[in-house]
Amino acid sequence: MSPWALLLVLVAAFAHATWNLLSKRSSQADGVVFVWLVAVAGAALWAPLFAGYLVVAGVPSWTDLAVICGSMTLHLGYFLLLQRGYGTGDLSMVYPVARGTGPMLASLVAVLFLGERPSVANVAGIVLVGVGVFLLGRGAGRADPRSVAPGLVVGLFIAGYTVWDSQVVGPFGVAPIALMYLGELGRALVLAPVVLATRRELVAPVWREHRWRIAGAAVLIFVSYLLVLIAFTMAPVTVVAPAREISVLIAVVLGGRLLAEGDLARRLLASGVILGGVVAIALS
Repeated sequence: MSPWALLLVLVAAFAHATWNLLSKRSSQADGVVFVWLVAVAGAALWAPLFAGYLVVAGVPSWTDLAVICGSMTLHLGYFLLLQRGYGTGDLSMVYPVARGTGPMLASLVAVLFLGERPSVANVAGIVLVGVGVFLLGRGAGRADPRSVAPGLVVGLFIAGYTVWDSQVVGPFGVAPIALMYLGELGRALVLAPVVLATRRELVAPVWREHRWRIAGAAVLIFVSYLLVLIAFTMAPVTVVAPAREISVLIAVVLGGRLLAEGDLARRLLASGVILGGVVAIALS
């Protein structure tokens, strides 16, 4: 992996862990309303950037819009299930299980179906990352099936959108900004009828109590994944997908220090295994 791609991935990892902390801290709010408000806020905040992109690059083609809709669907399931998982489990339980399942499956799909051939160091790094995140999950203290199951399902969605989006910005040539912004806008539009028909009375209270977390998540979700999409254009899926899991270490520290989830020493030790995997991947 090039130094620039590694830098993008590391910055994205910090942003990703931080918005997950914000989501966890908002987990007592209605999950559908929270996810919708984040999408609405993201669509509003990033509209000027997307407008500038349209001026320079023009309107996306129908093919671009079709593959972006596929990505939006996968991300919608991911956000809803993740928020539901945070309603029942610790950040340091749901996050490691989800982030551990996703990259391993994404890398497997990339090798089996996309023709990518990882080096020995890449394979070793992938294995270390997977072992580390699952050790974190086992050491999370409360192995509540209601927390583990959403994490595993979220991992499937992570694998799905990781592989799909790598093809969208790769062979299909869709600009990362277009993919990200239209995904945000699509989630806002798709969820709007559900929220306004069945949860209208919850919108104002959720916004009043969590507006700064909603705004923060709207900014960091866009930034974190935009950097990853750019990294996809500089390095293969088998390298980018596992390397970004350094966010697990960051999330464990945030959970231990800011959410008092406990067992920090053991979780940091397990996170050292992840660091070893990232070094192996970066040096290959």
